[in-house]
Amino acid sequence: MARNIGLGVPIPEKECEDANCPFHGTLPVRGQVITGKVVSDRMNATVVVEREYLHYVKKYNRYEKRRSRYHAHNTPCLNARVGDQVRIAECRPLSKTKNFVVVEVMKK
Repeated sequence: MARNIGLGVPIPEKECEDANCPFHGTLPVRGQVITGKVVSDRMNATVVVEREYLHYVKKYNRYEKRRSRYHAHNTPCLNARVGDQVRIAECRPLSKTKNFVVVEVMKK
C-alpha cells in the first residue's frame, strides 16, 4: 500500500520493504524539493545528485556556473542510476550527510 506524500509526484509501480521510503515506509518529507542529475550511485542505497545553477558576479556584470552536490537516499522502488534526471525532497537526517530522499525519476 503506497501513500501520497503530498508533492504531486507519481507513485512508483514497484513495491519495496524499505522503512526509509517516503511511499512504502514511514519517512516524512518536508522542506526543499530539488531537481538534479545523478552523478554517482556506487554507495549502498545512496546516490549523489548534482545541481547546476548560475550565480551573478556584480563586478563583471556576468553570470558564472556553480554546482551543488547532495547525498540522497535511493529507495529500491525507484532505483535511480547514473545519468538519470531526478527530483529529491528534504527529510530528516538519515546519516551524517544524507538529508534528502529521491521521490521521482524524471528521465532515465
